[in-house]
Order: sequence, then structure tokens, then C-alpha cells
Amino acid sequence: MKIFKATFTALIILVLMAAGKNCSKGIEEGFYTGTFKVVYGNGTFTGKTTLELREFKYSCEGNDNRIPGGGSGTYELDKNRITFHDENMWTADFDWNLILTGEYDYTVKGKNLTLSARKNNAVYEYDLLKK
Repeated sequence: MKIFKATFTALIILVLMAAGKNCSKGIEEGFYTGTFKVVYGNGTFTGKTTLELREFKYSCEGNDNRIPGGGSGTYELDKNRITFHDENMWTADFDWNLILTGEYDYTVKGKNLTLSARKNNAVYEYDLLKK
């Protein structure tokens, strides 16, 4: 019985360690460049962008036409979701979903990072490459 308990305990510890590694792997910090795309019912709009992630803080470069709008603040990771908390003041004359804030699904494939969110019948997507 003692061998069973020891084996069971060791197995539980290994499973927890493996789960912790998968959750903590997440997104690598650093500087990313790429494109932003928003798909509305009446068309698709794109723009170049950059994203920097450091110590759970982020900075996203926007464009004059606000595609994307940019943003900066803090972020947190949870499995395949990242939540951005923008800390800026914004005017009310554009779609605030163009600001990098709120929850996004993410995928990482090598140096490629994709962020995507569906908000108010539109799709917002960042296709980025780590430098």
C-alpha cells in the first residue's frame, strides 16, 4: 500500500509540474513586428504595427488612421488567452476595439504570434513575428 501511495503521489507531482510548464510557456517576451487586420461586415482594413512585451507590460504602436489604434499598459496570460489592460486616455471618434485592450486568443508557432478577438460582429487580428 505504501508503494501505491508513493507512486500515486509522484505521479500527481509530475502531472502538476507538466501542467505548470505548459501554462508558463505562453508568449515569449520581446519585440514583435507585423500586421493588424480588422474584418467588418463592409470590408477588411489592415495596417503595420509593432508590439513589445516586457515584464507583463506592453506597448503597441498604432497608425495615424488608427488601424490599429495602439495601446499600452499591462497584460496577463491564461492558457491560450491574453488580456490587455490599456492605461491611456482616448477620444471617442473611432472604434475603440482598434485599441489593443481586452481579451484575445493567441497562438504561438515558432517566432510567429497571432492574437485574435471577435468583438461586436468584427474580427480583430494581429499577425506578428518576434525579432
